[in-house]
Amino acid sequence: MADTNQIKHVASPLARQTLLDSDLTRPVAGNRPIKLLPWLQVIKIGGRIMDRGHEAILPLVDELRALLPEHRLLILTGAGIRARHLYSVGLDLGLPVGSLAPLAASEAGQNGHILASLLAPEGVSYVEHPTIASQLAIHLTAARAVVGSAFPPYHHHEFPTSRIPLHRADTGAFLLADALGAAGLTIVEDVDGVHTTDPNGVDGKKAELLKETSFAELAKLKGTLPFDPALLEVMANARHIAHVQIVNGLVPGRIAAALRGQHVGSIIHTGARPA
Repeated sequence: MADTNQIKHVASPLARQTLLDSDLTRPVAGNRPIKLLPWLQVIKIGGRIMDRGHEAILPLVDELRALLPEHRLLILTGAGIRARHLYSVGLDLGLPVGSLAPLAASEAGQNGHILASLLAPEGVSYVEHPTIASQLAIHLTAARAVVGSAFPPYHHHEFPTSRIPLHRADTGAFLLADALGAAGLTIVEDVDGVHTTDPNGVDGKKAELLKETSFAELAKLKGTLPFDPALLEVMANARHIAHVQIVNGLVPGRIAAALRGQHVGSIIHTGARPA
């Protein structure tokens, strides 16, 4: 009879190390992670674009449709005015930030369903976070694009440092793009890019477009940003996405130009090191 009492010893560089000491884990964890989907282009569509209705959405859909033969896309949608109303009601009721996060994420998902429905004739469908995490490759083998929510699924795990969820659509889109090792991330808003001050605010006439900048420089900027402030923090620790371009989705052709490597908005350099 075979001896079944022998212990199998599994050799592991981290077996006897604390995971809390970066000096000890660096020889193993310091290696650059692989790129899972290096051919993927990630496009995040801002909720303010979706709030504008058919005049903004239909030309946007036409541009996305025209890109399908050229690129394989993960299209992620943000939340708009309905999420702000949810925040207002939820805060008035005293709901914790962990309860507000999934409520806002639900609107981002609704916007995603709208875009997926309009692109359905091209085989595009909406998928939830678990599918993006484990089955995105097979979906993009069957179709040229997939639509999902840009909100990260922190939900009740959202950081309780603010009454409004810190990690919203822009942060979620970047985290996904970087984790997948995507070819690029384009953030589509209703402004030309990052300005020195809010172009739609009281000092809008003084706003100057920052055509090229970095996450470190923007962290010093005293003004309204067209994306989640938490995005700057995750940019600092990027592994693959070296830069992000923010473009105006209300101007036809800007998204296509950005995906072809043209400078048509604001380019923000991240902390990712060259390979």
